[in-house]
Amino acid sequence: MGSKVLTVLQMIKFEHTVFALPFALTSAVIAANGFPSWRTLLWILVAMVGARSSAMAFNRIADLHYDRLNPRTAKRALPTGLLKVGDVWLFTMVSAAVFVLASKMLNPLALALSPVALIVILGYSYTKRFTSLSHLVLGLALGIAPAGAWIAVTGRLDFAPMVLSAAVMFWTAGFDIIYSLQDLEFDRKQDLFSIPKAIGPSRGLLVSRVFHLATVGLLAWFGYLIGAGNVYWIGVAFVGILLGYEQSLVKPNDLSKVNVAFFNTNGFVSIGYFIFSLVDLVLRKAAA
Repeated sequence: MGSKVLTVLQMIKFEHTVFALPFALTSAVIAANGFPSWRTLLWILVAMVGARSSAMAFNRIADLHYDRLNPRTAKRALPTGLLKVGDVWLFTMVSAAVFVLASKMLNPLALALSPVALIVILGYSYTKRFTSLSHLVLGLALGIAPAGAWIAVTGRLDFAPMVLSAAVMFWTAGFDIIYSLQDLEFDRKQDLFSIPKAIGPSRGLLVSRVFHLATVGLLAWFGYLIGAGNVYWIGVAFVGILLGYEQSLVKPNDLSKVNVAFFNTNGFVSIGYFIFSLVDLVLRKAAA
């Protein structure tokens, strides 16, 4: 059983929860003007883990046919038989139920919107079959995390967290375009959709850069809306530098550093942004 659980966690890349979680925590502490109660923070974490786990597991089920055919993914747990489809279905349903339970424990609005969130995060798995904008749908799936955390703390949805959610959406879409370059030829053969397939890898990378510029602009807008201090603006500059570095790692004819760009850099982006935002809030409160 322990080995099976470990295999499931590897399948859903549990460690990549770090991508959206720091943005959700940033939204939560800004909404609370400090740390929210431990109870609220706990249920936010449970909701985040439940939502992401159900989405990743469902994605593996939905893409099983393609994962078997793609050399990059053929050694994953489901294609190789390390896990049975029934086991992954059970994990998906339990994770989704945990997410709904956590939403219920937070407040009525969080519970009411939990089915909408599930439709978005599960529905993404089918978008590559019919639209090149699947990168933005994935971005939306991660982007709802800050809005959800704000709702969890305040019981309402304001404009500021929607700007932060938009920043996360474009950030995610930008790095997903980079990641999708690895499967460009496979997508062409299987008639799957992506921006690099639609307009070519060079123009696809240009779109990715525009999305990441939009990310920095939206983070700046969010800072303006919340009355951020100097440390926050340093954090925005830090994010901009990292995204520029990420873009510099990948060329249309050289994908050797895609994993560094995708995994390492984006982890630093989200964690760094949270740290700068938290320190800025603490300093502003101390000065008030």
